[in-house]
Amino acid sequence: MAFTVTVLGSATPYPRPDAPCSGYLVRHEDTAIWLDAGPGTLAALQEHVSPAELDAIWISHLHADHVADLLPAVYALLFADLTPRRPIPLYGPPGTAARISAFLSNTGRAPIEEAFAVRELHDGHRTRVGGLRLETVAVSHGFPAFGVRITDGERTFAYSGDTGPCSALSTLAKGTDLFLCEADSIEPSAEHLTPAEAGRAAAGAARLVLTHLGHTVTPRDAVRLAAEHFPGPVAYAAPRTVFRV
Repeated sequence: MAFTVTVLGSATPYPRPDAPCSGYLVRHEDTAIWLDAGPGTLAALQEHVSPAELDAIWISHLHADHVADLLPAVYALLFADLTPRRPIPLYGPPGTAARISAFLSNTGRAPIEEAFAVRELHDGHRTRVGGLRLETVAVSHGFPAFGVRITDGERTFAYSGDTGPCSALSTLAKGTDLFLCEADSIEPSAEHLTPAEAGRAAAGAARLVLTHLGHTVTPRDAVRLAAEHFPGPVAYAAPRTVFRV
């Protein structure tokens, strides 16, 4: 059974031509999950699946470069040519529904519950989507933020979301077949990882993919720096790349 992660975008903090911000499509058999919804990823998503056919959306935190395309997604699902079977389950940090609704409200509250069935995340949150089990892990980003482990029972994928160094990274990476980890900058920070820190955090994973690279580090340098601390294969999350878990 195919279990894949497609990179819709990995840019930060704003999209570039042909390079949306953070967003990934997780697929397993007939299941499709949109993981983070950064600017530009709604269009990229439609190269693979209609938003109306998503089984779930999972959001790591509420910074705009990870969540902004939920806004036009509401328009797409409610006011255009799409016909979703039901409100799409949307897993997000506390305050997700209020944030989206406040932005879209004009003469009254936006009816986002017609587009999304919002379910708030917390550390240790577990759910099943199709043949996949999702476990949420709180990470360190200065306000509520999460990573996630996704497994079909045989293979496991993990995503760090945005985070600084923290013990939760070991929980996320342990025993995974593929670990997608942010590596924002070459400068150490409490809220982001360097490529070297991402390499160390990936201990216990079989493969490491670096994402969310800021303007201070190139993909080539990021991979090189991470590989100095991680013995397995290291790759960069280039848009449109498909990784098999």
